[in-house]
Amino acid sequence: MLALVADRSTDSGVSLREAPDAQAGPSEALVEVRAVSLNRGEVRRLPARAEGTIPGWDVAGIVREAGPDGPREGARVVGLADEGAWAELAAVPTTRIAALPDDVSFEAASTLPVAGLTAIRALEVGGPLLGRRVLVTGAAGGVGRYAIQLAKRAGAHVT
Repeated sequence: MLALVADRSTDSGVSLREAPDAQAGPSEALVEVRAVSLNRGEVRRLPARAEGTIPGWDVAGIVREAGPDGPREGARVVGLADEGAWAELAAVPTTRIAALPDDVSFEAASTLPVAGLTAIRALEVGGPLLGRRVLVTGAAGGVGRYAIQLAKRAGAHVT
């Protein structure tokens, strides 16, 4: 399979090359990757990654295989991998996979795991939002964009 692998000899810290196919463990699904999202944390950690490792957390795609507790083969999913999403195939824990409705694109869904979960957790710290004022700084980034949408849907006045 093709993958972006950690490569300190390049300016970007990654190179596109052949890598062994990902293998799903007993509590994982093997996902045929259709879209990924880049996150600041994983990009900042590239220089510290071991040569040849495949980075990547956010993934959206089609389930190629899964155990009995996982999604069915052929299902559209979005998930949060421990690593390895920047490849054609990724092993994703079945506890961190969600079904993807047909009307949501793989590209849009791939931004959900890290940015979406970070936004919702940040908003939960403040408690119920109905009728409250919420200031979102950094609203141009992924987390900020999700925070704005989530806060508005929860009934907050968002600045």
